[in-house]
Amino acid sequence: MSRTVAAARDVSAPAGGQAGAQAGPASGPADPIASGGAPPSAPRPGSGRAGAWAELLRLPALFTVPGDALAGAAAAGARPGPRTLLAIGSSLCLYEAGMALNDWADRAEDAVERPHRPLPSGRVHPAAALTAACGLTGAGLLLAARAGRPALAVAAPLAATVWAYDLALKHTPAGPAAMAAARGLDLLLGAAATSGGIRAALPSAALLGSHTLAVTAVSRRETTGGSVLAPLAALAATGVLTRLVTHRRTRLPAGRRAAAAPGLPGSNPAEHRPGAIAGRGADALSTEVPGPRGPRDAVRPTLDVAGARSERLAAPGSRNSAAEAAAGAVTGAPGPRGSRPGGSTTRAALTGALGAVYAATAARPYLHAALNPSPPLTQRAVGGGIRATIPLQAALAARSGAPVTSLLVAALAPAGRTFARRAAMRKVSIT
Repeated sequence: MSRTVAAARDVSAPAGGQAGAQAGPASGPADPIASGGAPPSAPRPGSGRAGAWAELLRLPALFTVPGDALAGAAAAGARPGPRTLLAIGSSLCLYEAGMALNDWADRAEDAVERPHRPLPSGRVHPAAALTAACGLTGAGLLLAARAGRPALAVAAPLAATVWAYDLALKHTPAGPAAMAAARGLDLLLGAAATSGGIRAALPSAALLGSHTLAVTAVSRRETTGGSVLAPLAALAATGVLTRLVTHRRTRLPAGRRAAAAPGLPGSNPAEHRPGAIAGRGADALSTEVPGPRGPRDAVRPTLDVAGARSERLAAPGSRNSAAEAAAGAVTGAPGPRGSRPGGSTTRAALTGALGAVYAATAARPYLHAALNPSPPLTQRAVGGGIRATIPLQAALAARSGAPVTSLLVAALAPAGRTFARRAAMRKVSIT
């Protein structure tokens, strides 16, 4: 959808458009996920109706979308649930609405520069594309409403940003900023739907939006080349973002802070409360209650699988303690009495590894484009930036203390490449 993946055009076209994106801003030579684009003379995928719509909607690009909502849920300190799935569905609908609207808005330009595209070639009627954009937008807002008022409050401005970008902002200096805002809002949609709030997810949204801004700026010159400044700026931004994601100390979401590794600042929110006893370590707190003073009479807040704090009876070695350890394995937080003392180290290692993948994916093509700002290398830089979106999403989830979620997001990259290699999708560009 033009809101994140691109307001751009076909990779194989000689002249171009600018990128956009929630899933990855840009109009790269080949999709960030999909394999490279075909030359203009190559036959387009599936001459039938289904193939034309697959090309219009850039189906391979959909794999860059779910990571936004999942990273947002992780940043909010909540485990993904049914409302997160609704947020993902809403995001996918709005993304595809932007794709269809993008081609409808550019139909006159594409008739001259990209006549093989679905609308100018007559394979999809312009009225059908506009109807699809309207219907998908309505479906996205409906799914967000089902996820709750907080989600709808984020989805509405997100939809407005998508339409504003495609119809008015795409070719203006505000275009890259609009794409960055859309990507950030998409992450906040996942946080709002899952936890009901967005405040904890604002830093992650800012980081993801900054990446989108850099890629979109590069994509604006992908068909003409000649810009050294944009790739250099994107390269510098990649270095700064990698540093911030992997090395900056962050305050864990409230749901995970209470079960953080021993010694982590802020991991024991009750240690300054009168009557609170913080002798069990940073991840377990007990308070005295009237009655017998046995170990089984200690009532303490623990972290359940969903990352929420609940009052439950838990004695050392009891079944509840074992359950808490299992919960820690899922959430990435230590169990009772610091049963996962290496949790913080594991989280840091995973975040660092994913951050390195992000940097390697984006930095090299940016450097090549800066050294030789030709259209092909600029297009490769755009494609690298879009591909880097998924490892960045995964790194943000790991940074928030959700290793399982981060690995799930990271798995979307190979899944997307596998899907893009299917015969029917091989020549479908996401841009």
